[in-house]
Order: sequence, then C-alpha cells, then structure tokens
Amino acid sequence: MEVLAIESSCDETAAAVVRDGREILSNIIASQIETHKLYGGVVPEIASRKHTEVINQVIASALDEADRVLSDMDAICVTYGPGLVGALLVGVGAAKALAYAADKPLVGVHHIEGHIAANYLAHPELTPPFLCLVASGGHSHLVIVKDYGEYEVLGRTHDDAAGEAFDKVARAIGLGYPGGPKVDALAKEGNPFAIEFPKASIEDAPYDFSFSGVKSAVLNYLNSCEMKGEEVNRADVAASFQEAVTGVLTEHTMLAAADHGIQKVALAGGVACNSYLREKMKNACEAAGCKFFLPPPILCTDNAAMIGSAGYYEFQKGVRHGWDLNAVPALPLGK
Repeated sequence: MEVLAIESSCDETAAAVVRDGREILSNIIASQIETHKLYGGVVPEIASRKHTEVINQVIASALDEADRVLSDMDAICVTYGPGLVGALLVGVGAAKALAYAADKPLVGVHHIEGHIAANYLAHPELTPPFLCLVASGGHSHLVIVKDYGEYEVLGRTHDDAAGEAFDKVARAIGLGYPGGPKVDALAKEGNPFAIEFPKASIEDAPYDFSFSGVKSAVLNYLNSCEMKGEEVNRADVAASFQEAVTGVLTEHTMLAAADHGIQKVALAGGVACNSYLREKMKNACEAAGCKFFLPPPILCTDNAAMIGSAGYYEFQKGVRHGWDLNAVPALPLGK
C-alpha cells in the first residue's frame, strides 16, 4: 500500500510517498528557516503564506521523485494537529482537494504520532510496545506506544517545550534562530558542568517536564554577569544549559522505562537531532540494558514521510476522515 502524505504544521512544507508504513519512496521538504531568521522565530502568518506558495510544487515533486501519479495512491494522509492553525489549514485544504478530486480515502494524522512513527521508517524491526520520548520545539512528551495508534502519555511539559527553551536561550546569548543546532554546536566548545542550572521536577508527576525555570536561570545568570561587569563564556553557558535540559529528559525517560518494565526506548522530534541528547540517551539505555532506537536527523525534524508512516497504520485500523476534516491546533495525543 502506498500513501501520499502532507505536513505543514509549522514552517516546513513537506510531502512524501510512503509504502506500507516502512519504506520511503520520496520525501520532499521546503524549509522556511531563512525567512523566519529575520524575525528571530516563526511568524505564523508568514508561515501560512509560504505554505500556500509552494505546497502544489512540493506535492508534485514528491510524486515525481517516487515515479508515481496521484491515481496510484491508496490514500491521502495529512497532519491536522497540533500546530499553527493557519499553517495546518493549508495542508488540510490541499489534502482534502486531492482526495476529493482523485476519489481517495482521506486520513488525518496527529503530528506527534508522526514523530513517533519516524522510528518505524528508520528501524523496520521496531514494533510496539515501546517507550518514546518526543522532544521538539512545541512538544515534550513521554509516551508508551502500546500498539500502532494506541498511546499512553506518561509525562508532558508544564510550560516551555524543550526546543522552545533552546530557542529562547540561544537568542539570549546572541546565537539567533534556529537555536537548537546553534546551541548544540557552541556547547561542544564549553564545559557542561561549569555552571549549575536547575533541573526541575514536578511534585506527584515524576515523568513531567518544566523548562521555564532553567531558561529563567540562564537569563538571570547573564543579567548578573552584566551587572557585575563579568565576562560571559557563552560556550560554557550553552553547554551547561544543554546538560540541564538533556539531563532531565534522559532521567525521566529512564525512570519511566524502569518503573514500567520497558526494554525498548525510542527518541523522536526536532530536539532528537541534538548530538548531546542522542549520546546521553544511548549511554543511559546501554547502562539499563534497554534497546535504543532513534531516527536520523532528517526524520527528526518536521517531514511528511513520518506522517505517511503514521497514516498508513491509522488507515489499517480503519480510520477515515470526511470533507469536514479541520485543523485542530491543540489536538491531544490519543484522542
């Protein structure tokens, strides 16, 4: 079975053709990073307009690269939430139009479910159940994948997502947008234990996250240095901040794995590109005797192949959406 998948939840316009939920025939991504760099972050209205400008070409390129035409597809899959409402609407509108015109089934896909499914594309041997840490610019979730399309959310962030904290700290130390890759690169030159930033824990919610405190601690440290006239070692700040955030992500994940007797642990989402987190999670899983799975960076950031994988399994479960499918910017996982 082959599906055409569309992703437009934030600032990447993407389309892909995926076979049987595990094989990528094409994966086209049009990034808007250079545009949003001018503003230090994603501007929702601009993102929506950019999606509108390129989505037809991106879809056509995905079909061309896969050497397929629309009539060859068994279904049309599209992200319908969570995300920026205007951006989501562009993808949902395009998918509905294509499905209607070609008389194909329409399958709406949860964006976080797509990130989790990226592991199926990278690791054909991976099957549920397993534990997955999803860390991105908008989400920090700790999820038990009980079966395809069946999830139990153990933990989530109470405020900033991990990627959001990376972007804000990067801006504070003058690195610009996007912050994640720049903090990762600069941190390699610093000492991760030079500054002790707080690692938040939530009472009665051991698997939940909170990153607003560490972000504020970095800002307070920078302001304190400025008032005292002390020189700031940006590499040490980046490395120490990164240690605090990745430490919490890893510790909570491994605690959940131990508490629930899970031997397979996966990583997903844009923050999963962070080299320090990848290494820390790998080492922690080896120490605990768990199998560790993570996608390559191209499948960690937003892409349509992951939506095609998740959509395939939703289709197999009998999920179909009508022409009233709408964007749901705060769509909860598992609903």
